[in-house]
This record gives sequence, C-alpha cells and structure tokens, in this order.
Amino acid sequence: MFSHLGREALEAVIAAGRIRPLAPGRVIFSQGEPGLSCHSLLDGRVKIVQARPDGAQSVIRFIGPGEMYGTVAALMGRPFPADAVAVVDSLEIYWPLSVMRELMSRYPDIAMGSAAAAGQRLFELQDRVGDLAGERVERRIARTLLRLIRQAGRNTSLGVEIDFPVTRQELAEMAGSTLHTVSRTLAAWDERELIGGGRRRIVVRDVAGLTALAGPM
Repeated sequence: MFSHLGREALEAVIAAGRIRPLAPGRVIFSQGEPGLSCHSLLDGRVKIVQARPDGAQSVIRFIGPGEMYGTVAALMGRPFPADAVAVVDSLEIYWPLSVMRELMSRYPDIAMGSAAAAGQRLFELQDRVGDLAGERVERRIARTLLRLIRQAGRNTSLGVEIDFPVTRQELAEMAGSTLHTVSRTLAAWDERELIGGGRRRIVVRDVAGLTALAGPM
C-alpha cells in the first residue's frame, strides 16, 4: 500500500500509526468484530483463521512482513471476516480506520495500493479455489508448500525451510485436505527426500521435485 510513497509521506504514515509487539498466540482481532482498524506486519508471522459453520476452524493464509491485513474489511465498513493470530514473536503497526481514511485523502497512492493488494489477494483466492475444485490432493499439498516457501522460505544446508512453525493440521486446512492425508503424504515425501524437518518445521529438500508434483501454477 505504501510502496509508491515518497519519504515525507511515509514518515507521515508511520507517525500516524501505532506500533506494538505481538506475543505468539496473541489475537489481534477476532472474526465478527467491527472492522475499525487497518494493520501492517513489520516483523514475524500472523495467521488468518476463519471459523466454519460446523464450528471447526480453517487457516486461510499466513501474513508476512510488509503485508496488510484487516484493511479491506475496515475500509468497506464490514466486520473482520476471520481471526488474526500471531504465530511467533511479531511486531505490527496499525491505524484506526478514521486515521487511515484521512491518510488516503492526503495521499491517494495509498488507496491505489490498497486496491492493488486486494486484487492480488483475489487472484490468489481464485487460484486456490481452482485447485480445490479440480486437482488431486497430492498436487494441492505440493502447491500449498510451494506458496509457503515462496512467501517465507529461507535457504539452509538441508534445503529451503519455511521460517515459521506450520502444523500438519494447518497445512491440511490450507490444502483442503485432512490431517490423515497430509501426514501420510508428507511421510511418503520424507522417505523420497522431497521434504524433511520435524513436526512443526518443514524443509523442502527438493524444490524441483516438489514443483514437478505441483504442476503448472
């Protein structure tokens, strides 16, 4: 949202915001609450979790440094559609809705950036819906892992590690699968040395091999 702003405008945006640390597990906002604030992550990871009608929860996406969250709902005057929860020690900056609207009136590029970010999220959602509708579960899991390493991968001696903890259940929710299927698939890939790591840390050892399983994205 702020990538096209000059130094003076950026300083005004930062001065108008409120910076706060987020401990792991901190609920930043909850599903159904009025959207009265706009948020941007400075450091760490935040997960967006939505409650389903059956009472279960699904991880919608993970937010990384530099990304906005809660903004579209706030600007549309809608309740937050999901919970935002810190995954690791994190740092965010946020603005009350009235402050963000005033900033957008002063700096129209912020509004343009917001629209572009919302459009990008829509394209990502369309891709995921397409995966769920027509792809085999193994391919969906592979594509989910590739999205995560593109967002949060870091090179290690063993391969590309997702730099925050991801549970098998969270991976299943993102891939539209079950915990049993994801656990069985990851165990098979571990034996083939496509992936490695522990229960909550995933390392992709063979990115090319996983990409071949994922197919065109």
